[in-house]
Amino acid sequence: MHVLLVGSVHDVADSLRPALTRHGYDLIWVRTGKAALDTPAVDMVLLALQLPDLNGLDVCRKLRARSDVPLIVMSSRADETEKITVLELGADDYFAKPFVIRELIARMRALHRRHRGWLTVGEGGVRDTRTVGGRLTFDQEARRVFLDGAEVRLRPKEFDLLTFLAEQPGTVVPRETIMTAVWGGSRSGSTKTVDVHVSALRRKLGDAVAVECVRGLGFRLLLRPGPGAVPDRQDTETQSLTRLGDAPL
Repeated sequence: MHVLLVGSVHDVADSLRPALTRHGYDLIWVRTGKAALDTPAVDMVLLALQLPDLNGLDVCRKLRARSDVPLIVMSSRADETEKITVLELGADDYFAKPFVIRELIARMRALHRRHRGWLTVGEGGVRDTRTVGGRLTFDQEARRVFLDGAEVRLRPKEFDLLTFLAEQPGTVVPRETIMTAVWGGSRSGSTKTVDVHVSALRRKLGDAVAVECVRGLGFRLLLRPGPGAVPDRQDTETQSLTRLGDAPL
């Protein structure tokens, strides 16, 4: 598995190389953003935001625009705004100093498993599926989701969040409960991370699926009626709910 490390700090590269090699990773190290953008396709990218030539956020945006490669951003500071920004730009994870190599490798492995499952298509199509509301179908083994039969391409954490909310459709789930279930609790940072991923789900699912914000309580998942369906009482009630962008919790 080829991992691209983008960063100018020699100490980070020198400490990561032997550790990654022991775990079966082949590290490719480049020092500049330009070199990163010129590198052929790899299996994963570790991107430091502090680069000598280009803005690290711009490099993150360009890497995501051209592929779905698993992308972990590494920063010299634990900054909430910066974390939210890189997640909105499409990064899969944000890792701040002090760097603990064992934790980084664990995150890399988890991300690789999720991404591999997301790309895997089983023999004979979708298997072990679960359908919610007659419109949303989950293939947990391949980590794929289908809306009215068409696949919706989600990032790993977007899939985890949607799956978790779909386990109890119509039920309001507190932010803290979502953070613990999807991001693992205290290591995951601000609950604003939830807002970022909810916004992404709304963009990708459109009007068919509503991830509603209930003021002061949390979020709930509601499915709109399909084409030709008669709206029921539950769908009418959703019109009175406050959306995330209108009133933050």
